Amino acid sequence: MNNEQNYYALQLSEHFTLGEFLRSGYAIKHGICNVPTLGDVYCMQQLCQNVLEPLRHNYGRVTITSGYRCKQLNEGVGGVMNSQHCLGEAADLYVSNLDAACKMRRLLEPTPYDQLIMEPLHRTTRWVHVSYRPDGHNRHQRL
Repeated sequence: MNNEQNYYALQLSEHFTLGEFLRSGYAIKHGICNVPTLGDVYCMQQLCQNVLEPLRHNYGRVTITSGYRCKQLNEGVGGVMNSQHCLGEAADLYVSNLDAACKMRRLLEPTPYDQLIMEPLHRTTRWVHVSYRPDGHNRHQRL
């Protein structure tokens, strides 16, 4: 295994790796180097340990469709300027349908999340956006 493979295989928690947070078809297609700082990696670890692991234990397999985004990647995919994805504090989670999204939302409710957003509301392809601030100032905001 080379250094790059070791980097992507880094365990952030029991069930989540750094590679899951960095994977981006858009970044590959457009040659964007989506590399987090050590501080960003710490934030991803905290998100995993405090929010995603409890979800995984109660929901089952959780697939991250969008995790960490460098500024260039965030702009390219149309993310908001102050996106928590750019800090390693957020992940978008795949859900197969509205029922699955509602179940995930119920299971996330007792966790100390910052924001929980069901997106998009107007299409059949959905995801759940969840974030966590390691500074402890989590708003527990549902949108």
